[in-house]
Amino acid sequence: MERVVIYQVLPRLFGNENRTCLPGGSRQVNRCGKMADFTPRALEQIRSLGATHVWYTGVIEHATQTDNSLFGIPADHPAVVKGQAGSPYAIKDYYDIDPDIATSILARMAEFEQLVERTHTAGMKVIIDFVPNHVARQYHSDSKPDGVTDLGQTDDTSAAFSPQNNFYYLPGQQLSIDGIDLADYYEMPARATGNDQFTARPGSCDWYETVKLNYGVDYMAGGSRHFDPIPDTWEKMLHILLFWAGKGIDGFRCDMAEMVPVEFWGWAITKVKEAYPGILFIAEVYNPAEYRRYLHEGHFDYLYDKVGMYDCLRAVTEGNLLASDITQQWQAVDDIRSQMLYFLENHDEQRLACDYFAKDGEHGRAPMLVAACLGNNPLMIYFGQELGERGMDTEGFSGRDGRTSIFDYWTIDSIRRWRNKDRFDNRQLTPKEVSLQQFYSRLLNLCNSEAVLREGDMYDLMYANLRNDNFNPGKQFVFVRHLRGEVILVVANFDDMDAQVGINLPEHLFEFLNLPETTNVKAEELLAHCPCPISFCSTQPTSLLVPANNGRLLKFKP
Repeated sequence: MERVVIYQVLPRLFGNENRTCLPGGSRQVNRCGKMADFTPRALEQIRSLGATHVWYTGVIEHATQTDNSLFGIPADHPAVVKGQAGSPYAIKDYYDIDPDIATSILARMAEFEQLVERTHTAGMKVIIDFVPNHVARQYHSDSKPDGVTDLGQTDDTSAAFSPQNNFYYLPGQQLSIDGIDLADYYEMPARATGNDQFTARPGSCDWYETVKLNYGVDYMAGGSRHFDPIPDTWEKMLHILLFWAGKGIDGFRCDMAEMVPVEFWGWAITKVKEAYPGILFIAEVYNPAEYRRYLHEGHFDYLYDKVGMYDCLRAVTEGNLLASDITQQWQAVDDIRSQMLYFLENHDEQRLACDYFAKDGEHGRAPMLVAACLGNNPLMIYFGQELGERGMDTEGFSGRDGRTSIFDYWTIDSIRRWRNKDRFDNRQLTPKEVSLQQFYSRLLNLCNSEAVLREGDMYDLMYANLRNDNFNPGKQFVFVRHLRGEVILVVANFDDMDAQVGINLPEHLFEFLNLPETTNVKAEELLAHCPCPISFCSTQPTSLLVPANNGRLLKFKP
């Protein structure tokens, strides 16, 4: 049994060595990373961090302001593209690879297949995005297999809604976008915008570069569902899923899955898994009331735990919630906790080390310790997180917002110095960056090398320490992982100061685990690789010094 540890990375940015990118610069000026930059050496380094899966973000062809018409790819109108590079979530051709990340544009699909093979050779699995809810305004597949009809090709554009249409239309209305000069871009009739804007006049803050796909739900008539016969969009999306599964990938991260009816997922995922039994489906779902439906009816393997654990850990790190509030978050989804994907960064969220979050990557150690050790559910980090990447650049379309741009051609300073032209010798990293990287590597590898963290159960000790004078439940969080008589005591300290804590262990812990009590246990500190004798009994507190913004991982067998 392997625990899923995902390394999310944008190929467009990973390999870009250009140190002098200009805000809003073109691909020619700022340059662009390639799939070929994931060399065996680079993949070996990612694997050494403890990753079991690589999520290559933005590999499917999407709209861009770069003109690739010389290669048979029609140019996109810049008015309906966000940024020079364009959003990876404005899909232009579901059956093709983004030309930006290919060394040879004409051989881009072969290069992707080679990337999949190299990743597998390195001992990791491949995840790519499936973007089911919306496509680019000028979607057109020039790489679709023979016999495939393009999206919208047979739509009745005079009908606002038809179960067999691929898009939603606004008959008699021409598209205009508040705050955007469309110049000579013409769309008549206008189509609904990706973020459920059923208007011919979306705003500049909407997903105006995309159009909403129609899965047989009539949103303009109260959300009535028309799934019999099977809508045409269902069949087309299933074909796309099977196409990419056939390329040897190992999983899909499904963008905004909750904006697509759960009935489609239950139908499509069942069929894909019949053909490819081991393939994973990860859903981006933000409504906790829908979690269990998308797991049980939609047959997803895992869900984002964004509005629960991510938001809680962020707030605790920022000092806006108590550490003891973490208990409530895991309890809220305890029945499905093994299927909740934990993370502290991704392409949508602000960098942990940015000015608007924790301001320093060192402050991510304590929340990462909780995320990695609380359960045996999947875990994800975002490339550069392990180096304390700050995301404080002003890249162009993406302003100085604490996020790494997904819209611009750019370079990531920490990643570029780590790669060091594929040497990965750390000579260009600071001692602080090396130390943080070592922490992530040690912690992520422990997730699979330690059976207790990979398979064991969790016992939350906070209830026994809420009124403990030697323990601060506002800043410290403590729990036990256990498996077959082996125990790991986990203590996270969210405070800016070292904490000398005395942890109360209730009698019920020993009864529940069927373990003996002893005042002298020879524990191993897993993060520091050193012995640490402790007491493990209910009659006296377990005394520990826990470093600031960090934690302790103590393994022992009573």
